[in-house]
Amino acid sequence: MAEDSDLEKTESATPRRRQKAREEGQVARSRELVSFALLSAGFFGAWGLSDQIGGHLEGMLRGAFRFDHASVFDTNRMLIGAGTTSMEGLRALLPILILTGLAALVAPIALGGWLLSSKSLEPKWNRLNPIEGLGRVFSLNGILQLGMSLAKTLVVGVIGSLAFWNHKDDVLALVTQPATFAIASGAHLIAVCCATTVAGMFLIAALDVPYQIWQYEKKLRMTKEEVKREHRENEGDPHVKGRIRAQQRAISRRRMMSKVPKADVVVTNPTHFAVALQYTDGKMRAPKVVAKGVNLVAARIRELAVENNVPMLEAPPLARALYYNVRLDAEVPGVLYSAVAEVLAWVYQLRRFNTHGGAEPVKPDDLDVPAELDKRRPIADEDDDIEDIEDVEEVNTNPRAGNDARNDGGRA
Repeated sequence: MAEDSDLEKTESATPRRRQKAREEGQVARSRELVSFALLSAGFFGAWGLSDQIGGHLEGMLRGAFRFDHASVFDTNRMLIGAGTTSMEGLRALLPILILTGLAALVAPIALGGWLLSSKSLEPKWNRLNPIEGLGRVFSLNGILQLGMSLAKTLVVGVIGSLAFWNHKDDVLALVTQPATFAIASGAHLIAVCCATTVAGMFLIAALDVPYQIWQYEKKLRMTKEEVKREHRENEGDPHVKGRIRAQQRAISRRRMMSKVPKADVVVTNPTHFAVALQYTDGKMRAPKVVAKGVNLVAARIRELAVENNVPMLEAPPLARALYYNVRLDAEVPGVLYSAVAEVLAWVYQLRRFNTHGGAEPVKPDDLDVPAELDKRRPIADEDDDIEDIEDVEEVNTNPRAGNDARNDGGRA
């Protein structure tokens, strides 16, 4: 499909995509890096352990060329001698085998990390399809792999040939030298040729590693639709989440509204803001905000207050200060104690008046509200008390958070 073409895959792989690729055994690997590591381990191992290997080889040669008349016609002694020589050769090559084995393990890990996946070992029958096989051979990646192989052969061949050509006189002079000196000179020439070959492999590996990383990243690249689909799978459908969020807000608001009939007073703006306060002597350290809102929510709070005979007081500065600076179910901060105390005193006087009669109490006016708490912000068309309602939901599910919120009720 066009949406899955390489031209459409413009987005970098997500962490989930990378993890899934690793689970399937797909990691960046460089064959040239492994070849360079094996060749280097063999060369430097042979160079560093040349004295030890030479001693073992000398023992092998001495044992191979030392025989008597009895050993020639005794088959058992010939087999024993062959076994001894084989063990001596194994001891000579064992360090090299260990080094190359470690190189074969470490080289892939250096690029793609340690990975053991059973999925990479599962048989894939589509690889037996000759048509798909020809497609892979003649694909861009197949052509690039062929080019890399030819370049590797060419570079190694040219470097080896140049090294041999530069020392051709030394090679021809070996036949004129004593055997001991000729062997040492020959070993030196072999080491020089091997070192130049290792240098050539290093050059090839240095070119192949960035290419394999680029090829791996290109293979993991994703389309914008794939990124969106994965995001929806991880985070959920935004439309569904929006509906759930709206339902949660409605439930939280209904729970808040259920506390309005139990409030002692509702402080209003009078039209935009409404804040319900409650105080129980002996159970609360200070009055707390049990409901608040603007616009439609504020209107509903006022309606419930009228229906349940909860006193309402028009005090715009105090209403704004309480709304913006006190969270739901949080205590009134100390800087507003004086103003709230006057309001509650009026409420208690109003209750005595309604019960026993007498002079009607005067509504408090000119309350002491610090100017920095009276934030005259623009009122949005929609209710903007949602965040505080959701904060209360979180506090209700976390007792420790609830204690912190009550202790920090004056925080804006």
